[in-house]
Amino acid sequence: MKKPGARLNGGAGTFTVWAPLRKDVSLHIIEPSDQLIEMEADKKGFWSVTVPKMKNGALYKYRLDDSVEWPDPASHAQPQGVHGPSMLVDHSEFLWTDESVTPTLLNDYIIYELHIGTFSKEGNFEGAIQHLSHLVELGITAVEIMPVAQFPGSRNWGYDGAYPYAVQESYGGVTGLKNFVNECHKINISVILDVVYNHLGPEGNYLREFGPYFTNRYKTPWGDSLNFDGAYSDCVNEYFIGNAIYWLREFHIDALRLDAVHAICDFGAKPFLERLSQRVEEEFGHTDSPKFLIAESDLNDARIIRPRSEGGFQMDSQWNDDFHHAIHTVISGETNGYYSDFGLVKHLEKVLQKGFAYNGNYSKARKRSHGNDVEAFHTSHFVVCAQNHDQIGNRLLG
Repeated sequence: MKKPGARLNGGAGTFTVWAPLRKDVSLHIIEPSDQLIEMEADKKGFWSVTVPKMKNGALYKYRLDDSVEWPDPASHAQPQGVHGPSMLVDHSEFLWTDESVTPTLLNDYIIYELHIGTFSKEGNFEGAIQHLSHLVELGITAVEIMPVAQFPGSRNWGYDGAYPYAVQESYGGVTGLKNFVNECHKINISVILDVVYNHLGPEGNYLREFGPYFTNRYKTPWGDSLNFDGAYSDCVNEYFIGNAIYWLREFHIDALRLDAVHAICDFGAKPFLERLSQRVEEEFGHTDSPKFLIAESDLNDARIIRPRSEGGFQMDSQWNDDFHHAIHTVISGETNGYYSDFGLVKHLEKVLQKGFAYNGNYSKARKRSHGNDVEAFHTSHFVVCAQNHDQIGNRLLG
């Protein structure tokens, strides 16, 4: 299956876009010279064309059915924002210097969650680099960057990204992120990137114009679900799996934090998360730089980390909200909402002994039993925290 997006190879630019329901697709090169080039489609609806003598920084859009023009759904850069043209990026131009760095094992991750827009006065990757030595002094071995996929405007929490493959320009774009990762690796800090595969932001998200990326058969808190198990879903799966591989390979990211996987609606025999873990293992499992997948899930479900051979998704680790909730309620006394299930030291005791406080027992907040047994799994399969962005920021009045 073809890979969507634009790539430079030997001075030529190859442009590929998935638009299976369109009758005609053309590439409109806007800069350095105005050109309109017809594209050819294969049986799966991938339209492609190779253009000679292309250079890094060329701007382009796709014209659909000889009428409207839209940015590339797999754009690697949006220098003029979510509504502007996409930019061709030559990833080979960046010179990495982290080849000799020994990767940190997942067991040794001590994670600092970091928002690029607020971590430094500059509010960008370059500003964040200036403070990395402070994290080393603190004992941090891994930073988790909140999402940096291109979003509307210059500041955002990150969870309304519209271009999963593009790096936010106001943070420093492609080169800024690569510099940040390179500098982290120089001082033995691993980099976890937060990615969102359960929805896209509403503004600047033009995927519907190109193909059936969404389905109304399921609903999420953010609207229609991404189409992971309906007609045409093979290409939707590949779009997001390719995105994960892209971050891990082109940006040397060490691990991905998969946002709210419980909101990924997929009843296929081989669900997206299972396909994703298998592909990451195939791509990186036999290399000297292992890559990790860390899921955020609200389900307390062992299936997230259970091996694929046993019917699981085989994520390397998952967030354990019960740990946070148990500590927070005992210290703060807050017991509203889902915190009503906690508040006693025995809840923390059970988390430490059993993995989850709710492993099949009745939840008062949910009005049903919740979770299942994870005692068979090693503690490295869980990320625990005293604070994260949801618990300190995703609240009424902040």
